[in-house]
Amino acid sequence: MKNGKEKKVSVMPLGDRVLVKPADAAEEQTLASGIIIPDTAKKEKPETGKVVAVGQGKRGDDNELIPMSVKVGDTVMFSKYGYDEVKIEDEEYYIVSESNILAIIK
Repeated sequence: MKNGKEKKVSVMPLGDRVLVKPADAAEEQTLASGIIIPDTAKKEKPETGKVVAVGQGKRGDDNELIPMSVKVGDTVMFSKYGYDEVKIEDEEYYIVSESNILAIIK
């Protein structure tokens, strides 16, 4: 997302998966509240990123579709080891199951 323009990604995650553009290292250093995270804490903290695409949701036991809790544009925090790395058009993205998303950052 260089030069401030959002790229339209032509990938649709399946089920309850979410496609996330990881936050840059500079973005991760300071939280929105202004708190600066030291490098020592950064090594074990959860990952953050922006939701680029979401699947339709998960099917419950009664075959009803359970809608997703996140939407495109949300900034999320997710488990450090709970994603798959993919490269799409020379950009790095993560595919994360909704169950590995820990929080939506407002």
